[in-house]
Amino acid sequence: MKRTGVLISATVALLLGLTGLAHAADKVSANDFAEEASAKGIAEIETSKLALEKGSHAEVKKFAQTMIDDHTRANDELKALAKKNNLELSDGADLMNKAKAMILQVRDGENFDKAYANNQVVAHEQAIELYQKAAASDDAEVSAWAKKTLPKLEHHLEMAKELQNQTRQ
Repeated sequence: MKRTGVLISATVALLLGLTGLAHAADKVSANDFAEEASAKGIAEIETSKLALEKGSHAEVKKFAQTMIDDHTRANDELKALAKKNNLELSDGADLMNKAKAMILQVRDGENFDKAYANNQVVAHEQAIELYQKAAASDDAEVSAWAKKTLPKLEHHLEMAKELQNQTRQ
């Protein structure tokens, strides 16, 4: 089990480094945005379903249900935008988010709650960065949708930080 934890940690560290290189630009193409945003949305839904199962605090479960509802709605809107503009969507979470989900799966109880809350803060910070880049996109529809969605993600980040504080106690 200890070896698995070290392997997962090393994989996440490598992926974090690679992700930093991928996000160096101030803008993102419409297609890259659609693919990355859909993968992040799927990851949000998957980890939040896990939180409904494994979470021990009522606030964690309440937050998780909100994430499932809001990100399902956002993914549906993104699907319609992608279909209209012939953009590719991801059919699953990206590799880094799969690694984060693996880490969550080996945790239980309050340990899970803390890890989930921390994961949500980081995930929403990364999503906000992506959506800000998309807001500067040359594609007017993608830019408009990203700008419209950003306030919801910023609110999610505030909620995640509050959840993080609640699970530390």
